[in-house]
Amino acid sequence: MPHVYETDGATIYRQSFATIRSEADLARFTPDEEPVVVRMIHAAGMVGLEAHVRFTSGMAACARAALQEGAPILCDARMVSEGITRARLPAGNAVICTLGDVKVPALAQSMRNTRSAAALELWRPHLGGAVVAIGNAPTALFHLLNMLEDADCPRPAAIIGCPVGFVGAAESKAALISRIVAMSFCEPRSCQTYLSS
Repeated sequence: MPHVYETDGATIYRQSFATIRSEADLARFTPDEEPVVVRMIHAAGMVGLEAHVRFTSGMAACARAALQEGAPILCDARMVSEGITRARLPAGNAVICTLGDVKVPALAQSMRNTRSAAALELWRPHLGGAVVAIGNAPTALFHLLNMLEDADCPRPAAIIGCPVGFVGAAESKAALISRIVAMSFCEPRSCQTYLSS
């Protein structure tokens, strides 16, 4: 016997987001932050995730403004870049993932670091004012923070830090939050962050 299920995409979409908004505790988020958290819950399929999401003040508005101005989105992994719906980007923003670049393996070897970390070195020409999305490798987030120790390194408009795994994920997110709170950038926009634990 064939399965009977909802087949209308628009209805599935409406029901999914209505369920999230009725079940998740979204009260502490600003109007700019709330839709981001709802999308994160939807992507993870996990109401309750909102308890582990942190934004620095103004991050969501800062990231939105950067995207509207045409900022690129720099991603640490293809799975992150492929998850971005290009049609929803406000300015035909470039989505860049350098992990597959042919220079990365040799660069990683010379740096004595992971390919994920080494790939970020290729971001430098695009980093100023960009929106950074780290959704896979803790080593990438740690290396980005190390890059930003250099005053000459371009500053992104926003950093989304959601690396995964059991080695360094929680530590890299904690380092991001403490680093962002402690630093101020001399750029048109300050670097901001949100993360999920």
